[in-house]
Amino acid sequence: MSGIVELVVDARHGVGESPVWHVGEQALYWVDIPKGQLWRWDAGSGQTRHWQAPEMLACIAAASGAGAWIAGMESGIFALQAGADGKLNTRLLAAVAHDQAAMRFNDGRCDRQGRFWAGTMVMNMGLAARAGAWFRYTDSGGLQKVIGDFITPNGLAFSPDGRTMYLSDSHPSVQCIWAFDYDTDTATPTNRRLFVDMKALPGRPDGAAVDAEGCYWICGNDAGLVHRFTPDGRLDQSLAVPVKKPAMCAFGGAGLDTLFVTSIRPADLDLSDQPLAGSVFALRPGVCGLPEPAFI
Repeated sequence: MSGIVELVVDARHGVGESPVWHVGEQALYWVDIPKGQLWRWDAGSGQTRHWQAPEMLACIAAASGAGAWIAGMESGIFALQAGADGKLNTRLLAAVAHDQAAMRFNDGRCDRQGRFWAGTMVMNMGLAARAGAWFRYTDSGGLQKVIGDFITPNGLAFSPDGRTMYLSDSHPSVQCIWAFDYDTDTATPTNRRLFVDMKALPGRPDGAAVDAEGCYWICGNDAGLVHRFTPDGRLDQSLAVPVKKPAMCAFGGAGLDTLFVTSIRPADLDLSDQPLAGSVFALRPGVCGLPEPAFI
């Protein structure tokens, strides 16, 4: 394990989120939520580029076809096509019926079988509104609300065998991570139980990833840390990043042995002690991850 942190992209995103390593391209993709932008960093050349969406873009997963993605945005689930001409073509797959105004999707990814999951939230976290919910999307079943009563849904990840599903609520009044038994045939989570209560630990539980050993990595927002928990919920290690608000992590690199971390740059805070807030970083955690499933 190395404590060295590498600056990958000095991007200064308002909310850098949803990093996804594309194995075929050897490139990292992620989003800047408030700007509605899809970003790409090429590991070979180090070059970056981005595409503009018509509304806030929260979470992504690769889909079949070059430049194809599925995404949770403000008004629903969209198919995205990132073109070589710099244009991002968007097509609505399923509109979402939000429980109240000023909501959007937040965290999301595919399960091991390629079904897309994403959670919704009220954009004003100060309201502490439990209007957020987790939705499952498939081509055959459409968009289905599965779990409700969330304020700020985050931390979605699946165990290597796909039979455990993890979710968190990162709102300051909750700060908990739960585990579920997950039926890989029906995409149904059951037996919800508390995995980690993070109120006693540094940082709020934000975006997450699972490594090849089945351990759960989650960003400790506000604490500048990325925590690793064993499958029984024990804190194994914490790695530091040079910003207070790491947002989500993802394994990537040629050997899937790099942990990429996106971050947040709050507009209303003094950033003199964290000038790189909003950038993308890389850690060497000493373990490997798994390829991220694409949408089927």
